[in-house]
Amino acid sequence: MLLVAAIALANRGWNSRPSSGAAEDPLSAEVPHSRQGAQSTAAKAAAAIGSERMFAEDQRHGIVQAIADPPERGRLQAQFDKGYSLAFNKQIGLDEEGRAPAGATFVSRTMPAGTTVRHYSPREATVDVWCSGLFGLTGKGVTEIPVKESWFTITMTLRWTDDGWRLAESTQKDGPNPDSAAAYGQVPPL
Repeated sequence: MLLVAAIALANRGWNSRPSSGAAEDPLSAEVPHSRQGAQSTAAKAAAAIGSERMFAEDQRHGIVQAIADPPERGRLQAQFDKGYSLAFNKQIGLDEEGRAPAGATFVSRTMPAGTTVRHYSPREATVDVWCSGLFGLTGKGVTEIPVKESWFTITMTLRWTDDGWRLAESTQKDGPNPDSAAAYGQVPPL
C-alpha cells in the first residue's frame, strides 16, 4: 500500500524537496532533554538523512550542519558525501543536483516505524530507529530502478548540546522485515 501511495503522489508531481526559502533544520522543533526527546530526534534525523534532499550536495550539507553534533560535523559530512556521491547519482539515473531525468520522479523516503533506546544518559543516547524505505524512479514509461520498499534499522548515537540532541554517529543494517498484514486475513480499511 505504501508503495502504491508513493507512486501515486509522485505521479501527481508531489515533491518533498523544500522551496529555496524553506528552513533547512529538520530538528527545529524543540524536544525535551529526555529519553523521549532523544527518540523523537533520532526518528526525525532518520527521515532527513533518507530523503531526496541528501542527493543534492548543498541540501545534504545543510541537513548535516543542522542535525550533527558540532565536533562531529566534518567527519559526518565526509561520510555522507562519500555515500551520496556524484557517481552514485549517475548510477541511479540522477544528475549532479540529484534531479531525475525528464518524465521521471525520484523517490527516496525513510519512514520511521518505531524507536528503541539502547542506552540513555543525560549527555548521550543510543537509539535504534526501525524504518521502512521507498527508493527508485517512477513516471510514465520509467522502467529502470523502479520504486521498491525496504526495511532497515538505523542506530544513532546522539549527544545533548546547547541546541538539543544532535547526531554524533550513525550506522545502518537491513531488517527486520515484517510479515505482510495480508498473511493474517483481511486488512482493516483505512
